[in-house]
Amino acid sequence: MELVPISFKKIMQSRAYTVIILGTDAKQFAIYTDPLVGRNLQTLLTHESHPRPYTHDLVDFIFKGLDIRLKQVIINNIEDTIYFARLFLEQQNENQKQILEIDARPSDCLTLALMHQAPIYCRKDVLEKAVPVEE
Repeated sequence: MELVPISFKKIMQSRAYTVIILGTDAKQFAIYTDPLVGRNLQTLLTHESHPRPYTHDLVDFIFKGLDIRLKQVIINNIEDTIYFARLFLEQQNENQKQILEIDARPSDCLTLALMHQAPIYCRKDVLEKAVPVEE
């Protein structure tokens, strides 16, 4: 499985949905999600404070409490227009390092990747199947 590094290009929001544009310099694609996820991402990207912790903050607290590090995010599948992603987590237990692979929504994976400055990858075959977005 060949992985291609991708990055955030743009986030666009309406009242009905959020569009996250990801990709390489050569090809971008869109992941659609609900507006709340978009607001959370924009808050994170602009370093705005929020009065109460979001769900992603809770996950981050759990990661810290269990000494878990987010290693990477991989967008690993597309079916029709629905993307699938995996979180790769690393946990050090006594003298042993354990890698955990967790299935999660791409929007959650992307939010956590931004929080942890973790690399984001897309499987090459998924990137090839993705419908391109033009500027």
